[in-house]
Amino acid sequence: MNDILRKMKVPKEVEEIFESTNVVFAKNREELFKYSLGIESGTRDFYEVYYTIEGIGKVVECTVAKCKNGLAINYTDPYMRRRDPNCMVIADDQPTDKDTFINRFKEDFTSLKKDTIEWFKGLDNVIAMPFMSGGKKFGYPSLVLAPANAAFFATALGDIQDFISFEDIEEGFEPKAVMYVAPPFRHTYFKGKQVVVHNRLENLHEIFSYNLYPGPSAKKGVYSVLLDLGEKEGWNTLHASTVKVTTPYENKYTIMHEGASGGGKSEMLENTQRELDGRILLGESTVSGDKIYIDLLANSELEPVTDDMALAHPKLQNSEKITVTDAESGWFLRVDHIKEYGTERHLERLTIHPKSPMLFFNIDASPKSTALIWEHIMDAPGKPCSNPRVIVPKEHFGAKKDEVVEVDLRSFGLRTPPTSKNNISYGVVGLFHVLPPAIAWLWRLVAPRGFANPSITHSDKMESEGVGSYWPFATGKKVDQANILLRQMLKTPATRYVLIPNQYIGSYKVGFKAEHISREYLSRRGQATFKKEELVDLEYPVLGYGMKNVKLDGKEIPARILRVTEQIYVGKEVFNQGANKLTNFFKEQLAQFLTPELDELGKNIIEEFLAGASLSRLNELMPGKYIEE
Repeated sequence: MNDILRKMKVPKEVEEIFESTNVVFAKNREELFKYSLGIESGTRDFYEVYYTIEGIGKVVECTVAKCKNGLAINYTDPYMRRRDPNCMVIADDQPTDKDTFINRFKEDFTSLKKDTIEWFKGLDNVIAMPFMSGGKKFGYPSLVLAPANAAFFATALGDIQDFISFEDIEEGFEPKAVMYVAPPFRHTYFKGKQVVVHNRLENLHEIFSYNLYPGPSAKKGVYSVLLDLGEKEGWNTLHASTVKVTTPYENKYTIMHEGASGGGKSEMLENTQRELDGRILLGESTVSGDKIYIDLLANSELEPVTDDMALAHPKLQNSEKITVTDAESGWFLRVDHIKEYGTERHLERLTIHPKSPMLFFNIDASPKSTALIWEHIMDAPGKPCSNPRVIVPKEHFGAKKDEVVEVDLRSFGLRTPPTSKNNISYGVVGLFHVLPPAIAWLWRLVAPRGFANPSITHSDKMESEGVGSYWPFATGKKVDQANILLRQMLKTPATRYVLIPNQYIGSYKVGFKAEHISREYLSRRGQATFKKEELVDLEYPVLGYGMKNVKLDGKEIPARILRVTEQIYVGKEVFNQGANKLTNFFKEQLAQFLTPELDELGKNIIEEFLAGASLSRLNELMPGKYIEE
């Protein structure tokens, strides 16, 4: 233990744990996988992660099955199979707009923190894993501690971030973040609810994860650390996927797709799926059954750069386009849309025959079988889990680590509901809409969570994911993040903005095909500006500009897909009602940002929008290099 403490500079609580119990450091990824099936000697292909809770008895949190292609982790409680959006609480007294521990639980965190450390000290075995939050090249030293029987959690974190073996850490390794994983307290203290406590100290960000689903902690908890550090220094980590596109004509174009959970970030990295005859089914009417097919001679080549967390540090910035790198080493991919073999062949092939074992969550797989990403665990009879996941190490995609890219286009994804005269809603966005920078900024402040979000527990009403669409993971003040986003956009006027729907365009079911077709068109168009005569002012500034015509490989995209007013089952009146729903929702959400801390330009943009300013007026406030006069 003295060797560990000589090499690592850790907080006193961690030192006490190290001195009180047996601490295990894995030598490599293979050893982490082995420990996930039990730290004790012996081999097995099925393992129960359970705790004996006073007054309750044995509680099995999840099971781990050893499959031919990795480990399948399944939670016994369907509630634990997705992130609870209300799981975060703040324990410190630094500035925050988030719920605090003392406000929610009516007591200071000090006592529970002490009990948590004492619980760790009483364990027979604790697994400790050093890692880098944000990647080895640009990230920050971090450490996770977990009960040894939950080694799969450390394995997941090691795949998502950069695992470091104890032998490889440099002398003087001093964590900027420490994560404590203590599952039993979910039952003894939090009445079964997911809770992740953030405690921001002067030079350390503590995370106490009182549950074993990695979404709120191993994934988003690390995101919180990066946002906290960025807030102090004036930069951010964007909630975005990024893809380098090479068109059949050898055009190079980089798209960054932002949005709330379920907004199509991972799907922006996927190839366009075709029917057996080679055509692409763009949409099918939910009213008439009419189908719209697209003939596309060839797909563009895609090189994924980021899947969910795009680090936008100022030291990367050297042009008028926003510059990002990946903040992760592995991607926690949701595969709810893959319901049968052949849906996403590339990902299916990667996961069935991986280069190394993978971790599967909420996938129905037995020991010694092959985990198949279209076999989703059932939440209830006949009801598949909406949040099946697989962690894919980045190199399995052929993606480069620490790659830095300049972004040509920032798109924003919105999950839209079916909308027609018989079902009036806000699914009134066409194939894509061009957004002036001022409106693009407003979308990032409001970030509607949209229709039928599969990633989290949710209600059916429209809700906001919050500023940046990363607000659920931020620990500080909304207005500070609003200012960081605004200043970032002002410094990068050469990056353009569009809004892309997924799921429905009016009455047409499109899934994620809208963003695939938009990606193909916009990358082929490349750096060309939009001419005024190409754009349609939709009369609702929140929606930006629609397109008059779009040609892809010389073929016209039907007008009813570009503008829902052209659909006979929607029309102008339904469009107006849907656009008003969005506008009113934006007005409700934006008023909270009008505080003295907001930058003057931001204040002007919001006040003009609330007062009903035109699209051209809002464009004057924050011009961008996207329309040719």
